[in-house]
Amino acid sequence: MEKQSVVHRLRLKAKARRAMRRALPFVASLFLATPLAAPVSSTAARTQSMSATAPVKRVLATVMFAQGTHQLYNELKLSEQGLNFDVFEKAYTGYLNLRAQGKLNDDRQLLTVVDFNLPSTEKRLWVLDLEQKSVLFNTLVAHGHNSGENMATNFSNQNESNMSSLGFYVTDTEYYGKHGRSLKLDGVDLGYNDNARDRAVVMHGAEYVSEDFIRQFGRLGRSLGCPALPMDQYAQIIDAVGGGTCLFLNGNSPEYQSQYLNTDLAANEFASVDLGESV
Repeated sequence: MEKQSVVHRLRLKAKARRAMRRALPFVASLFLATPLAAPVSSTAARTQSMSATAPVKRVLATVMFAQGTHQLYNELKLSEQGLNFDVFEKAYTGYLNLRAQGKLNDDRQLLTVVDFNLPSTEKRLWVLDLEQKSVLFNTLVAHGHNSGENMATNFSNQNESNMSSLGFYVTDTEYYGKHGRSLKLDGVDLGYNDNARDRAVVMHGAEYVSEDFIRQFGRLGRSLGCPALPMDQYAQIIDAVGGGTCLFLNGNSPEYQSQYLNTDLAANEFASVDLGESV
């Protein structure tokens, strides 16, 4: 596994260097368009050079991040599996922000995405292995009872709201509760999902998350706010994503904002991992 990881990092660095070469003409054009200043001393020149390097690196990081996100989306073939690019981009941006802040398990490059813009009758949960560039699961997932019928349109962070909460979560440990084997979730978006622990919002299996239930009722059953999973897959999913991985619940809410959607920090993290240096 270690050899594969090293080879993978080397491939990423090679891709990053190719991305930089593609971006250099664009960056160079920005500086060529700038009028030349009068001659300066060597000390002043060094100072100006250092101050000029930072913007160049930021531009390169931004270009690399944009290209890398599209490339990863295509390599995962997510369009074919129904995951909208804009949703993936938000999820990946948050993943990189959380990783940059040390909130994720470095040994497990997994990202779980739930898109509540899709109806409950569609497979709207994806578990992505970002290192191996593979989709581990694409399956059904329930939303909260008071979030809506087939479509989740209402979201809340309040206790006893029985609604789903949007935003970024970090998975924790599992336990056995009234739903059997379950996975604890820590909501990290203040004001949007940080009451997840108090509300006992967890991943668990449920009989009402199945194709049979859809055929009978025209939609999935609903939870009290938990992202409930099919009984024949929930244990495997908990095995895969538990212990410090990123979960993103997306939905149509104009009010939702997140500190983890910082694209500058995401671009810096993306470039620093691929190039081995901070930008």
